[in-house]
Amino acid sequence: MVDLLKVDPQVASFLSTIETNFEVVEIDPDLADTADFCREYNYPLDQAANTLVVASKRGPKVFSCCVVLATTRLDVNRRVKGLMEVSRVSFASAEQMAELTGMKVGGVTPFGIPLDVPMYVDSRVMACDWIILGSGNRDAKIKIDPAVFGEIPNAQVIENLAMEIEV
Repeated sequence: MVDLLKVDPQVASFLSTIETNFEVVEIDPDLADTADFCREYNYPLDQAANTLVVASKRGPKVFSCCVVLATTRLDVNRRVKGLMEVSRVSFASAEQMAELTGMKVGGVTPFGIPLDVPMYVDSRVMACDWIILGSGNRDAKIKIDPAVFGEIPNAQVIENLAMEIEV
């Protein structure tokens, strides 16, 4: 049995229902940001995934959740805006994100996102053997097979959701 005490309760609830194997990695909360985590705990950036919440800027608020590798940049103004079918988008504020997800900044994860929020997963994420994601808080990360997105009803795999970052 995996110890889920360091994981946000709604995330723990989701994880207890899935068939995909996962590992909870306890971390120093001051090192929860992806680059800091990977550097300190020796995980490759190209297998770390960021979960980003995007919000519409005009009309009724519409949100989406996007999952991309840390080595890429989310194509917010073209790809996500088109998927959301809105005229303008931006990253959700920390307050909007916390209200929508109930999670802490630096720990947001796709697990436990409300099912009425579309989830877009960059296809590069699915090519990994495993990925590291947030746990809903800053005390842990989750190492998991990206096949888990097949167990999330509102998840859609999208080609070119993100762009490679030029180094």
